[in-house]
Amino acid sequence: MSWDINWKMVGSFVGGIVFGTAGIKALSSKDAKKAYVHCTAAALRAKDCVMETVTTVQENAQDIYAEAKDLNAKREAEEAEAEFEDVE
Repeated sequence: MSWDINWKMVGSFVGGIVFGTAGIKALSSKDAKKAYVHCTAAALRAKDCVMETVTTVQENAQDIYAEAKDLNAKREAEEAEAEFEDVE
């Protein structure tokens, strides 16, 4: 039985463990936490801005819809009046 060790594989494995451990340390550092806080705050500001825009669009759409209904009702009344005049 021969034990042929592939040192490239062993080195890659050990390197991955070291890199992964260092990465976890880096991601849990105070500086990383500060960066996460700033990114989250920016995302919340963006969300607020988007929600304000959505609210404005909804209000405008409701106004347009109400005016369109009024316009159609006025047209129907005028058409009904014109038909009544034609009948007489």
